[in-house]
Amino acid sequence: MTPLHLHPDRLFPADPRTRDIARNLFAGIRDLPIVSPHGHTDPAWFAGNAPFPDPANLLIVPDHYVLRMLKSQGVPLEALGVPTLDGSPFETDPRAIWRRFAQQYPLFRGTPSRLWLDYVFAEVFGIDVRLEAATADLYYDRIAAALATEAFRPRSLFERFGIEVIATTEGALDTLDHHRAIGDSGWAGRVVTAYRPDAVTDPDAVDFTANIDRFGALAGEDVSSFAGYLRAHQSRRAFFRSMGATSTDHGHPGATTADLSAADAEALYRKARAGRATAVEAELFRGQMLTEMARMSIEDGMVMQLHPGVHRSHNPHVLARFGRDKGGDIPLAGSFVDALKPLLDAHGSDPRLTLILFTLDETTYSRELAPLAGHYPALRIGPPWWFHDSPEGMRRFREQTTETAGFYNGVGFNDDTRAFLSIPARHDVARRMDCGFLAQLVAEHRIDEDEAHEVARALTYDLVKQAYRL
Repeated sequence: MTPLHLHPDRLFPADPRTRDIARNLFAGIRDLPIVSPHGHTDPAWFAGNAPFPDPANLLIVPDHYVLRMLKSQGVPLEALGVPTLDGSPFETDPRAIWRRFAQQYPLFRGTPSRLWLDYVFAEVFGIDVRLEAATADLYYDRIAAALATEAFRPRSLFERFGIEVIATTEGALDTLDHHRAIGDSGWAGRVVTAYRPDAVTDPDAVDFTANIDRFGALAGEDVSSFAGYLRAHQSRRAFFRSMGATSTDHGHPGATTADLSAADAEALYRKARAGRATAVEAELFRGQMLTEMARMSIEDGMVMQLHPGVHRSHNPHVLARFGRDKGGDIPLAGSFVDALKPLLDAHGSDPRLTLILFTLDETTYSRELAPLAGHYPALRIGPPWWFHDSPEGMRRFREQTTETAGFYNGVGFNDDTRAFLSIPARHDVARRMDCGFLAQLVAEHRIDEDEAHEVARALTYDLVKQAYRL
């Protein structure tokens, strides 16, 4: 069996002098607490603190990074245990799923998934041999046995990982019962929510009209008018804040914003609520709601996050057979300068607003995002997201944004994951890559080493707490 060994210098620069600087920087920040301000972990894990399921249903079946790679190489999703919507057969034996995954593990060489998974195997479960077909059962048995112990319950891992605070993401219609249960449990772990109103701000959302009716009922507001609808948002935002929320999140197709007159906004709302909005009008309504959310954020202090530019469920056959979030999402070209101008004209210079911009279009980093964030007090650049949450993506991000926006118009690192066990792995990668970038600046005599230590701490801990008001 081949040993599994995480090299202590992984991801550091190859040049010996620069590597020594990176080591020194990393030693100063490696043990700082994890602040995870945005993600998709399930609050039910922390509310109930029940054991996680078997290894396959914890680490393979729900991981869209794993699913997309294996599907691209011809492995059917049914064979990976992904349930079908039509009730047709799919693999239900978790050990068989795990063996199939182990056989295909070489496909992940060079990918961030390999970095994250090897970290989980070695650091979380203490496994010291490489995953391959011959070690599949060893892995399965070791992980299954660990998951049956108290030390691997969600709350125990939260504390072991050194997580100071983690934010989940819930829709505007969520009752937040799990967050209430966490608060009532007496457990000291800090789990907060974030307000994601897409189901009631996107006319293209499934059951949009019914969603708005339920939204009004939850808020106790008459949503027949645009003014009542906005009051319902204010009510729900206040409820989310009572459950710890400090941020909102908006997953729009693009970054379009609008600033319509009251009369035009009312007319557009009535048309959208009636299900009669055209595609152009639907985009305009989403844009208007981003500007309305910015106004509300100035009033109540919630930080905005915008995650645009994804063609969700690009493969219609996978969507029809297995549903959403099965690895079929594809990045789109982004545009921010003109798209954000209505919102920025209205609120961009107000320091009470923080709008964090994410993108899957790296061509916008130096051309649009860094210059915008380097000018408007309200804007911050979110870290590399999703497809670019990788060593190379992090390096490109720093190279293309730092010269124009600096470090302090960013917000540190954000793991944005539902894969709970991978959180320390992702933060480890980000910390190492930032230390490598800073070490290069020191080696080139562009900043001094004491400054690099200050920046490393800011990127790891200070900026994220400041930006998300945590």
